[in-house]
Amino acid sequence: MAVSYPQIVLFGDSLFQGAASLEDGFCFQAAVQQQVIRRYDVVNRGLSGYNTSNALKVLPQIFSPPGPGVPKLAYLFILLGANDAALPQPVNNQHVPLDKYKQNLVSIITHPNIAAHNPKIFLVTPPPLDELKTSEYDLGVRKHRVSASYSEAVRQVAAEHSVGLIDLWKAVMDYAISKTPGFERSKGNLGDPETGERGHLESLLPDGLHLSAEAYRVFYDVVKPHLGQEWEGTKDEERVGYVLPDWRVAPWLEEDVLKPWCCTKI
Repeated sequence: MAVSYPQIVLFGDSLFQGAASLEDGFCFQAAVQQQVIRRYDVVNRGLSGYNTSNALKVLPQIFSPPGPGVPKLAYLFILLGANDAALPQPVNNQHVPLDKYKQNLVSIITHPNIAAHNPKIFLVTPPPLDELKTSEYDLGVRKHRVSASYSEAVRQVAAEHSVGLIDLWKAVMDYAISKTPGFERSKGNLGDPETGERGHLESLLPDGLHLSAEAYRVFYDVVKPHLGQEWEGTKDEERVGYVLPDWRVAPWLEEDVLKPWCCTKI
């Protein structure tokens, strides 16, 4: 049977689906894969438009319990909530009430198919919503402060269930404010109609909701420290944890071992 690489799975909505795109010379998924190359496979299960109810329903189709031929789920990053936070609509509704959203997150991180792998789980807060931009086209379906409340719910679930937290909301907002001359945090948040200022969110969230390449770089910067702790700082850290051996100790064909030009003997 072919060797299976343990997996890092990006499970979520369009914000993870878009992580596979190459824009302005950067791709989030490729950056993660490069960091863990030869040790883990990075698998993208971002599903545009999905909320936590959709995700929980299809979860058994994505994650199998451990078994022959099933790769180990080593890391699981979950980014859901941007669609749950949309206001209720009579047609094409995506809204999930806040309490049910939290319940669904708990059901995902404790699902038997996932728990059986004992992965390192990280809940990711949805990024800020730039309502000043989204209001131009979504007729008030999405609200900055409602979306922020769903990000806060992620923080609560992560703390209550002792799983990792990637606070993407904070990372993006802090970065945007640092790049917005003259804007003081005491004024509130960028993208909030009460402050009336988009600032650098205009570059990070071009449509007010989805991440630009620059924003994905910010995202990667907060994810990066959580990967590679198994081998960083160890002797021969460049090769520790490889699924298949380094070329210096890789096996040769038996028929070649006896040849005079073979430099590895068995």
